[in-house]
Amino acid sequence: MPDYVFAYHGGKTPETQEEGAKAMAAWEAWFQDMGDAVVNPGNPVGMSKTVTATAVEDHGGANPISGFSIVTADTMEGAVGLAKGCPMVVDGSGSIEVAEIHNLM
Repeated sequence: MPDYVFAYHGGKTPETQEEGAKAMAAWEAWFQDMGDAVVNPGNPVGMSKTVTATAVEDHGGANPISGFSIVTADTMEGAVGLAKGCPMVVDGSGSIEVAEIHNLM
């Protein structure tokens, strides 16, 4: 069964402890719902740099990554179905780019 990377874009930082607790509970519930499909729950990430042949940009591009996870699913459609349950997708504050990981070795 192939693995897929979920590259998170956007999301929002909770403004209060209560919002933070509610957000964390939603993420924990989503990961629990996905069960054994979660290969690596990943983490949020800091500001990124975009590296090209001619420059290094500090802002991470037009839609910088805000975190990642790795899941396993039978198909791309199955992985997309899992992604649809993400709390920041559900609340409209972010999006997920889903890509199959190709194991070359």
